[in-house]
Amino acid sequence: MKNQLIQIYLLVCHSYDNHSSLKFQRASNFKPVFSDEEIITVYLFGQLNEKFNHRQIHRFIRQYWLEWFPHLPSYQAFNRRLNLLADNFQTLFTHLLHSLHSNKMSASEDFLIDSMPVMLASGTRSKRGRVAPEIAKTGFCAAKQMNFHGVRVHLFAVRQSGTLPLPARIWLKEGNVHDLTALREIVDELPSAINLFADKAYADVDFKRELENRQIRLLTPIKKPKKEDLSAEQKRFSKTVSSFRQPIESFFKWLIDKTDIQRASQIRSTDGLLIHCLGKLTFALFLLNFYY
Repeated sequence: MKNQLIQIYLLVCHSYDNHSSLKFQRASNFKPVFSDEEIITVYLFGQLNEKFNHRQIHRFIRQYWLEWFPHLPSYQAFNRRLNLLADNFQTLFTHLLHSLHSNKMSASEDFLIDSMPVMLASGTRSKRGRVAPEIAKTGFCAAKQMNFHGVRVHLFAVRQSGTLPLPARIWLKEGNVHDLTALREIVDELPSAINLFADKAYADVDFKRELENRQIRLLTPIKKPKKEDLSAEQKRFSKTVSSFRQPIESFFKWLIDKTDIQRASQIRSTDGLLIHCLGKLTFALFLLNFYY
């Protein structure tokens, strides 16, 4: 475990040393005894030890690793400072995403896209959700067949045989933004000459035609017409598409198991929600870089 802690700390320091914006922050007049690098290290190390919220992480370090972090602040100060580091996590997240592609290049032409909700409240409580109103909205989760108040994590990834997809882009949108709308916003950034497997939410004739003009083949299960049945051939096609896109569902399950990202009911602010999402996604990329 000591080697893992050192590995994380060196990674965080490397990110700070290679990004001018973080260097500028570190060179400011505010020089706390417990550095931002240490706060991020503590957070990621806590996640690695399955401590999924800030209080659990702080208690874990205080009880077992205080010799390594003798200037660990109080929980209140730790939580307050951690919630101010969204930009720092974004920088580390981008660094890890680029590193992932440098180390695990894939020649696959098959890509996957989907989203998953991060829930501040769910079910009947979602209508009363008031936390993080700038980014959290009430939407509907088709997989769970329920309303939720929160954000969506959108994933565009390379399909890999026999293993988890390789993330190419991960971004957040409000909970009420439709998956197809989120994809339309990044369409100019998609690579060409690819097959893009998606679920029925992305099925749109006009958009499919637009993608074809960009040499992108959008493949989704066929929607069942009202009062009609699909032919045997259409059912086979839909089943094949569903089997090809199944790895992205496995990725989201892995993400939830490793980070508990989907449950955000204890979050009480916009800054807290951003750290909850960016911090856990950064940790997931750390795992993919060094443990998978």
